[in-house]
Amino acid sequence: MGILFGALFGFVAWFLLNYLVAGLYTVDQNERAVKTSFGRAQRLEGTKTLDDPELKATLNADEQQRYNYPQLRVIPPGGPYFKWPWEKVYKVSIATESVNIAMDPETPGANKGGTVLEAITMDQLNTGLTGQIRFRVCERNLYAYLFGIKTPIVHVMGYFVSVLREKIATFEAPKLEGASLAQATGLSELSGVSINDIRKNLRALNDQMDRDCKSSTARYGIILDASLITGIDPPPEVESALAAINTAHNHVSSEISLAQASADQKIVQSKRAVEIETLNAQAEVEPLLALAKQLGDLKAIGGDGSLIAYLRNVRLGIFGRTKQIVLENRQHWEGR
Repeated sequence: MGILFGALFGFVAWFLLNYLVAGLYTVDQNERAVKTSFGRAQRLEGTKTLDDPELKATLNADEQQRYNYPQLRVIPPGGPYFKWPWEKVYKVSIATESVNIAMDPETPGANKGGTVLEAITMDQLNTGLTGQIRFRVCERNLYAYLFGIKTPIVHVMGYFVSVLREKIATFEAPKLEGASLAQATGLSELSGVSINDIRKNLRALNDQMDRDCKSSTARYGIILDASLITGIDPPPEVESALAAINTAHNHVSSEISLAQASADQKIVQSKRAVEIETLNAQAEVEPLLALAKQLGDLKAIGGDGSLIAYLRNVRLGIFGRTKQIVLENRQHWEGR
């Protein structure tokens, strides 16, 4: 009897320990969880990836057919929660992580130990890229992250590197608005070097990478927050040539800027001189115009006689202010 009672007590204790106590779990603040029952994840019935307009907008027509994953029921932070023995809980951290762009999850020794990523530029130069990318798991597409592919980070890094290398191979400096580069600097647009263009436009390159990698959220369930490409290092044998080109380019640009500044200053001075002379001419013409108007009004009121009287009065005023008058001897000229 005692043996039977002990066996029964042991079974009850084993059952409580393995099926009740072990079934309790919690979810941390930076985590989200998904529960499966007999291997099938709990889903939001009738809801898929394409029902999210933001995710759908990042995929083309062909990708929308391949990456239309079901939406899962996400367990929020908190607890304790309970699961049955035939259920399994998958916890995922949604914290933002940073990795080197040269990291290869499958081959850690690749790309010089995950420090420098090599790429070919438009003018066939092998260059080394350094920088980081920030990413986090998208809780709106956990099916793609947990069940869509085996190792999401491997796919995301491969996708990012392929897009980056394509951008480096085809990168062109943004055109200036309202004027071409030749009109703005006086230099030929054909003299540009792709490495220099990339170095001067790292922000534009990073912005392009952010736009082109948005589909990773719908593809792999990982959001690429930002790409921070910080360094473009050409081969040592090319560095000195690039330095010489940059020095010459900077010198020419400086001379052009000084010439443009001098020309602008002269143009401003010429405009100012024209304005001054125009004002002087207006100041001289204005009294004459006013006098002509007064004489016209005088003639309209008093006729021609008023103009003769006006001229006589003016002459008298002038004679009153003069000290010496020279008169013409009309008889002398008439006798001759």
